[in-house]
Amino acid sequence: MSVCNMLSRQWNANKQIARQVYQLQRGLANKTSPVNLEEAKPYADIPGPSKLQLIRAFLPGGRYKDRPVHEMFLDMNRQYGSIFRMPSIAGTDLVLTMNPQDYEIIFRNEGQYPYRRSFEVMDYFKKVHRREVFDGYDGLTSGNGPSWGKMRTAVNPILLQPRNAKLYIKNLLQVSDDFVERIRSIRDPVSQEMPDDFAMDIRHLVIESIGSVALNTHLGLLRENRENKEVKQLILALQDVVELGFQLDMMPPFWKYLPMPNFKKLMRSLDLITDFCIFHIEEALKRIEADAKAGKLTELGLETSLLEKLARFDRQTAVIIAMDLLFAGADPTLVSLSGTLLSLAKNPDKQARLLEEIRGILPEKDSPLTMENMNNLPYLRACIKEGIRMYPIGPGTLRRMPHDVVLSGYRVVAGTDVGMASNYQMANMEEFVPNVRKFLPERWLRDESNSHLVGDTATPFMYLPFGFGPRACAGKRIVDMMMEIAIARLVRNFEIGFEYPIEDAFKARFFVQPNIPFKFKFVDRCD
Repeated sequence: MSVCNMLSRQWNANKQIARQVYQLQRGLANKTSPVNLEEAKPYADIPGPSKLQLIRAFLPGGRYKDRPVHEMFLDMNRQYGSIFRMPSIAGTDLVLTMNPQDYEIIFRNEGQYPYRRSFEVMDYFKKVHRREVFDGYDGLTSGNGPSWGKMRTAVNPILLQPRNAKLYIKNLLQVSDDFVERIRSIRDPVSQEMPDDFAMDIRHLVIESIGSVALNTHLGLLRENRENKEVKQLILALQDVVELGFQLDMMPPFWKYLPMPNFKKLMRSLDLITDFCIFHIEEALKRIEADAKAGKLTELGLETSLLEKLARFDRQTAVIIAMDLLFAGADPTLVSLSGTLLSLAKNPDKQARLLEEIRGILPEKDSPLTMENMNNLPYLRACIKEGIRMYPIGPGTLRRMPHDVVLSGYRVVAGTDVGMASNYQMANMEEFVPNVRKFLPERWLRDESNSHLVGDTATPFMYLPFGFGPRACAGKRIVDMMMEIAIARLVRNFEIGFEYPIEDAFKARFFVQPNIPFKFKFVDRCD
């Protein structure tokens, strides 16, 4: 049997298993909307601002000018209720629901290829500007339809199988060790505090980690290449993609007809990231092939990296996945990691409990982390989950309905984009999370004594930091391991403090970004 046939059978088997698991998760036989289509209130009755009111709200002096997205949604929730409609200015209406009972209905009706509105400018880049690179391929974050489904089916077994973590854990451990040494080299010798620009070092940690997995490359962001011009350009380009992509997508598409500077800047940034990924992937694959010829590879010729595993399927796919991980992973992981560290620094009792758990598997500061001993860290995972709850990366997720559905008693017509404000909703509403602004990792432990820490109205669908179903974040396992390793190493090596207010630690546009100097204090532990 050929390698291609073996891979094809493996992917088909995994697809079937994934479909069965997904159907069980969705509970297809359990819940339906209590109101049928004929009895539902009409789509036109969904409350919300008029098109003119919405335009005025975004103009200078308007209600939502320069206001974070999540604050806008919460304000509309107060004005119009748990479901409201934002009329389209230049595209498709957006209906936003803050009723978690609706979320299961949305996921159950999302179809075989769940459609999530992507940046139009990103589609242009792939299908027109750099067609020679993508040539009909779609990414995991921005793609839709059968081409997206084909790629997702192919890469799921590679990205999501726990056993494949062995392909990159060594790289992530090395990056984490470099970060610990970086902290020791830049902290103030007297106060033990980090410099004002420490957020950039955390960003470097995240990008270096992603590069070590997706590009199988040591970029040197925490060491020799920190001031490298190419690296600095990459980081600026990644920030441009998030901010400019969102701006151009939310506004009427003038870029299609007029020479807009922001559009040209975005194309240059996307070009830079694409060429960066292609170059480093080709260099890494040359090294892998050279090692193979020299007889350095072990395990009977099995892949030794995630990149090699992806490239054996298709080199084009390896490039696209690397880009998606950088686009979707850099800023969100920076926020999640920083938010969790801030929470631990401001809650020394929680940090002490976490240290006790980590010492159980790392008796010495330099004891090795392994795939096996990392399975015994439930409180660490609870801390991360609570940190993400308190500092979510974005307002929620989006689906375009393939047919009419009933949400909160209203008929939502096919073709409507429906937003689920699950992340900010849970983080900001006391009715779902008692003591909502307190850092309480115990909420997430499987312990009945802590059941009161999540409200009675909670549902499994109201907290979805990595999404759900076929479109759930494909890089979740990579991000989980990256954060678990980094936090475990930091807490084991240092007593972490932060002596400044953190109420405005982040600013929100589309994704959240640091808003204050991250002057953490890292004091070496005695044992």
